Amino acid sequence: MKALLKSLALRFGVEVRRCVPDAGVAERVSLRPKGTERGWALMAYIMGPFLLKEGEPLPVTHTHFGESLEIASTFLRLGYGVDAIDYRNRTFIPDRDYAFFVSARTNFARIALQLNRDCVKVAHLDTAHWLFNNWASYRRALSLQQRRGVTLGGVRIVEPNLAIEHADYATVLGNGFTLGTYAYARKPLFRTPVPACMPYPWPERKDFASCRRSFLWLGSGGLVHKGLDLVLDAFAGMPGFSLYVCGPIQKERDFEREYSRELYETPNIHTVGWISIDSPGFQEVTEKCAGIIYPSCSEGQAGSVVTCMHAGLIPLVSYESGIDVEDFGVLLKDSSRDAIREALHLIASLRPGEIEERARKTWDYARKHHTRESFAEEYERVIADIQSGHLPYGGER
Repeated sequence: MKALLKSLALRFGVEVRRCVPDAGVAERVSLRPKGTERGWALMAYIMGPFLLKEGEPLPVTHTHFGESLEIASTFLRLGYGVDAIDYRNRTFIPDRDYAFFVSARTNFARIALQLNRDCVKVAHLDTAHWLFNNWASYRRALSLQQRRGVTLGGVRIVEPNLAIEHADYATVLGNGFTLGTYAYARKPLFRTPVPACMPYPWPERKDFASCRRSFLWLGSGGLVHKGLDLVLDAFAGMPGFSLYVCGPIQKERDFEREYSRELYETPNIHTVGWISIDSPGFQEVTEKCAGIIYPSCSEGQAGSVVTCMHAGLIPLVSYESGIDVEDFGVLLKDSSRDAIREALHLIASLRPGEIEERARKTWDYARKHHTRESFAEEYERVIADIQSGHLPYGGER
């Protein structure tokens, strides 16, 4: 217990006075700022950052670890005590009044209904609305079935929830697409950027002439949802282009069997499999590629794309990936094989200097907008705006 308290105090730079475990499992971790707290905030999100041992690094497997840490830090800096629980906790009952309740979509409504009436409820939304997401994911699976005559998994389903209906405000990880899926609720929506898990140095020695026809697909579970089938279909007919595939292929055996020829027998497709983004091997792959191709059908804001942008890879993405590509990336017209090929040819047709310029703009943009620091700054502005009543014009900011 003492080691955990010390670790939290060092990590947050505040005094940590209480940690509440339940039968050896952290039911709740309570953090207090230095001095007298001005009130309490309840955060239901990821518990991992609050259970690390002293000196243990924050995991790099998902952006939500950094988000959870910075959300709690924001309220501590503002003088609030923070009760942190897991967003999947279905037994927690509030036992004090809270000034703020911040939670992911899961379990939001159950807890919200038990809070004091003057508590400000903020949903932290990291996916598109579940109705759109699930419709889009099944639509992708159906399209593949009609193309290849096979029914595969690879869908990524978000559980039904009424988080936005029970929230006073929402922070949304994503772009205009993601925000648009929640606009119907007519709640003030604040855009917040996904904080990358890993920063990378600019690749000074990268040969932009040799990598102009090489691209990366990086993703986690839900291979059909995230468009790997479409990308493989495109590259299988493009022998002059190379594709590197990084993801948990073997965890979706039906997909692996159906696409075995493309994944393992097609000379220009190199299946790396799952790879840690903090490994030297991952950076070796990114230095071979000009961009990341990611035609997902629905996201909040794709963390894998943001990771690759930090590595200097130009994003070639669907609008539904949640990524703003500005003037450096390529927004796919749609996620068809022809649209993917058109985007690949566009990058390959550029001069090496033009590719390097786009890559540098990508890297600069990621370092400016997609860090834990930028997330923390924006999140603190959001809470300040809520406190002052400066709400986003037209329902979003």
